[in-house]
Formats: sequence, C-alpha cells, structure tokens
Amino acid sequence: MVLSVARDLIVQLHGSSFCAWLAAHDTSCLELAAASVGLISVFLAIPESVWNWPTGIVNVALYAYLFTKQGYYANAGLQIVYLALSIYGWYEWLHGGRARTELRVSRASARVWLWSILIGVATFVLLCTITRRIPGGAFTFTDAATVAASLVAEWMLARKYLDNWALWIVVDAVYVAMFIAGRNYLTAINYLGYFVLAVLGYVAWKRSFDADRAVPVATAA
Repeated sequence: MVLSVARDLIVQLHGSSFCAWLAAHDTSCLELAAASVGLISVFLAIPESVWNWPTGIVNVALYAYLFTKQGYYANAGLQIVYLALSIYGWYEWLHGGRARTELRVSRASARVWLWSILIGVATFVLLCTITRRIPGGAFTFTDAATVAASLVAEWMLARKYLDNWALWIVVDAVYVAMFIAGRNYLTAINYLGYFVLAVLGYVAWKRSFDADRAVPVATAA
C-alpha cells in the first residue's frame, strides 16, 4: 500500500508543470529532492543530532542514481561508500565513546591526518585510473579529487573529529565550482548551502569541543 502510494506520487510529481519547468532549466525534481534532503542532513549534524545519519542515507541513495545519470562516476561510487560510513557513523555517535557511551567531539591527531592524506592520495590515483577509461565521464580529475577528500571528511564526521568541517569547507567550495561548470546549477546551490553549513558546523562543534575540555578544569577549581 505504502509503495503504491509512493509510486503514484512520483509519477504525478514527474508529470507536474513544476518538474517540467525544472527540466527546462537543466535540473529535475530528483535533483531538488536530493539537494533538499542533503541540506537537512548536514543541518542536523551541526547540533550533533544522530538523525543526520538516516536522512543522510536517503540523500546517498538519491545522489547515487543522479550522479550515475550525469556521468560523475567517481561521485556515484562514493555514495555507496557513504552508505557504509553512514551506518558506521550512526553506531559510533551512539556507542563510540568511553564505555560505549555517546561519542564526544575531538580533534584528529597528527597520525590520523598522516594516514588520511596517504589514503586520500591513493584513492585519488586509483579513481583517476578507473574513471578515465569510462566513456562519458565529467571532470574526471576534479571528480576523483573531491571523492577522495570527501571520503576522508565523511570518516572524520563519523568519528566526530572537529577537523571534518574544515575539510568539508574546502571540498564544498570545489564542488560548487565543478557543478556550475557542469551546468548542474541546483546541485551547485546545494553545495553552496553545504559550504555555509560547514562553516556553521565548525563554529558549533568548536564551541562543544572547548566546553568539554573546560569541564575538568572547572571541576578541579
């Protein structure tokens, strides 16, 4: 019953004049839905709400399909990894702290950054090697670079490292430029929203991180 109603809704949506208007402007209702759910997911991550993960899973599914259609093959594959990281992050935020308690905000160590950079570079080289051979690819090198950096940022988000937001700020800025160049304007606006939310996320998590560090000092006093 639910699936039948959902199917009918999608059919009506695709046949609407609004969707026709979007199509005339190089976008679609699917892209609008993916962008909207993505913004909601990142917005929920700022106050450290665990609900950012289930909404993120929906966002991943929509963009996996969308990116495959548009030729961003590396970013389409990235969504599958995002799915695994979303499940992992969901669990870690709930039980990844001391004695399986809620995970708190922390900073990535120098060792974590070193391994992250090495893995990111290796991922970039691997993706470039693969996607350059696939016909119809768009912005192959930029596509691969954003994927590699996004994987590191998403893993850092799952581990609640404050540093994830700084990395997302850089990645989202590159995404905006790439999607504008590719005429995916709604997705570019979406990533501009991600950029703004990443800045807000860094400020909010930095405040949370500083507050947690101040607790032992206040207790000792």
